[in-house]
Amino acid sequence: MEYEERAKTVVVGVAAWTATFFGVRKTLWKRSFDFCNRVVSLIHVAVALWLCSVSIQDWRHPLHPLASPATPSQIHALAVSLSYFIYDSICCLFDSSISLPNCIHHLVSVLGLGGGVMYAKSGSELIGCLWLMEISNPFMHMRELLKELGYKDSSLSIINDVCFALVFTFARLIIGPYIVYVTVTADNPLIIKGPMERLLLPSGPVQLLNCKNENRQKIALHRNVGAATAWEDDFPRWVVMWG
Repeated sequence: MEYEERAKTVVVGVAAWTATFFGVRKTLWKRSFDFCNRVVSLIHVAVALWLCSVSIQDWRHPLHPLASPATPSQIHALAVSLSYFIYDSICCLFDSSISLPNCIHHLVSVLGLGGGVMYAKSGSELIGCLWLMEISNPFMHMRELLKELGYKDSSLSIINDVCFALVFTFARLIIGPYIVYVTVTADNPLIIKGPMERLLLPSGPVQLLNCKNENRQKIALHRNVGAATAWEDDFPRWVVMWG
């Protein structure tokens, strides 16, 4: 895939994601700005996971070959997600509140994916990283959607939260450090090595010690159980920041 074609894919992608948002906003006009943006994010998750999955050359060794030229399908997958993160970065500027951690998250994602698209290298590592980044996002976005739909304290919300915690831990804290290691030790450009390290940061002991639960809410157990149990209203900040 030539450079001009890659750039065109990104530009068209940004326009397509923007048009998708306006379509969702018009359809779900009663819902909030954040709700509609998260619906678009869920669409991106499905698209990204599919494109990443079909671009993996060998599922027995998904990260190989290391530090090698990216295949056309890998470049296409990275360019589509790059266009999404550019769209989402702009979209977040129009939200009611701007989150610094979220801005950093988008900046690092754009740099990493942009480096892969520009150099057309490290396709296997970046595809693996993108796959892990997105696999837990459906549960993260559903958590906020369920809140706005009025199911914040429902059993469905609790199940979703548990699934998010399990998938996030497995993807980011168990497999993630290995992908970071093989990427930074291989002959990859610095612009790709640097952003890749963001996967490792949540597992650091400092972040775990600084985890704070902002709110706790008592919810009654179902049906004939009269006791109440404490459920975390918000996940630790490192999960929100790096998710």
